[in-house]
Amino acid sequence: MADSIMSKAATMEIPINSNGDTGTPEDDSLEQDLQQVMVSGPNLNETSIVSGGYGGPAGGIIPTSTIKGSSNHSTPSPAEEVSRGVAVEKLDSVKKWGINTYKCTKQMFSERFGRGSRTVDLELEAQIELLKDTKSKYENILRLATALISHFQSMVQTQQALGDTFTDLSQKSPELQDEFGYNAETQKLLCKNGEALLGAISFFVSSVDTLVNKTMEDTLMTIRLYENARLEFDAYRSDLEELSLGPRDAAAMVRIEMAQHDYQIHRDKYERLRSDVTIKLKFLEENKVKVMHKQLLLFHNAISAYFAGNQQQLEQTLLQFNVKLKPPGSQKPSWLEEQ
Repeated sequence: MADSIMSKAATMEIPINSNGDTGTPEDDSLEQDLQQVMVSGPNLNETSIVSGGYGGPAGGIIPTSTIKGSSNHSTPSPAEEVSRGVAVEKLDSVKKWGINTYKCTKQMFSERFGRGSRTVDLELEAQIELLKDTKSKYENILRLATALISHFQSMVQTQQALGDTFTDLSQKSPELQDEFGYNAETQKLLCKNGEALLGAISFFVSSVDTLVNKTMEDTLMTIRLYENARLEFDAYRSDLEELSLGPRDAAAMVRIEMAQHDYQIHRDKYERLRSDVTIKLKFLEENKVKVMHKQLLLFHNAISAYFAGNQQQLEQTLLQFNVKLKPPGSQKPSWLEEQ
């Protein structure tokens, strides 16, 4: 702008009146602009010349506010600030997870190859191994008892069909009516007792299944959390031991202090879960004895009464243990079908 005004001033002849004023109002305006440029620089508060002449609504003049708006960075909105905070938090979480995974993997391989030490509670480890072995054996009981239900149910269905056939033949064979009738009644009685035995065995299987797949599994879930906490505790313990053996400069002391803090956090977590496992193992053992005492007595009495042909004892066994049979003609699926 200054160059344009100076060029224009140099090419114009400015007439001077006798009193020292310029000859025209335009010349006065031009002189004022020239003085302003030379003293304070171009005034960019209003307009900025890109091309063309000076002043007026020319197409080459762009408002300064537009230029300023395009060059300044916009202030982030609250939503953008929240999103940025969430992203930073997630990034920090991923970073911590990566460091923890690295340390635990390193500790696991060190233990496996005999180069690292691990914390061992001999009494608790023995109880955990006993629980795992007991669960495996109880699962075998469930498989065998379920197979027994399947086979015995097939036998009961066969007896039912055989009894119906004997009944039909007793009506159609006058010369063998009594013989067919006796056998029909026998098969129907066996079928009735068989359904009672099936109810008792199904109740036994259902109770053992709850013990194994819910109660024991809940304790084993806590044990898995405890074992993970033990691995993390040993990983951070080993890390602290390595740093403690190194130099003791200012930077190293800061790292040792941070490692001590992380070690204490994982130690507290390990101790808490070890206490939880100890308590759950104790209550599980009490519950297991109580449940299995009842269920094994039911199983024994029902099997003995059925194969002894003692219908009254079989019915009393069902009443004693509150075993409810499916009513005749019910369309509700059997326990085996529900599985």
